[in-house]
Amino acid sequence: MIPLIVLLTVFCFSLLLLKLFRKSLDFALAGRIAVSVMLLFTAVGHFAFTEGMAMMLPPFIPYKQEVVYFTGLIEIAAAFGLLIPRFRLITAWLLVVFFILVMPANIYAAIEHVNYQNATLDGNGPAYLWFRVPLQVFFIIWVYLSAIRRR
Repeated sequence: MIPLIVLLTVFCFSLLLLKLFRKSLDFALAGRIAVSVMLLFTAVGHFAFTEGMAMMLPPFIPYKQEVVYFTGLIEIAAAFGLLIPRFRLITAWLLVVFFILVMPANIYAAIEHVNYQNATLDGNGPAYLWFRVPLQVFFIIWVYLSAIRRR
């Protein structure tokens, strides 16, 4: 829920600043700025809650903590890549793939009731998927509209 709040708040704030300083509303740029800030925000979680995030990964995945660190670095790289015109398109497509690839971890974590912040098994459970799956789809559409779709 917090990443969604970060995304929408930064989007609105970016639109305001773009209107004030550029005298225009650039929705795509504001969208890329917002998703970049959201990615930096969520990447922090990979380093602050490594143990709990490792619990989100199914048992067959080896080197769980390393995977968590690596995915955090991917989010940081994507945050910057979306803002560099030369890398924007490839970054956006790779980010769409990334969002699809991390979905199984979110599903597993919900089924197992993982609370990644406390590294315990008292999380929200499968009901959380009614929010998380549409949110993941929303993020994919957001990236598409702000970085892939041609205007």
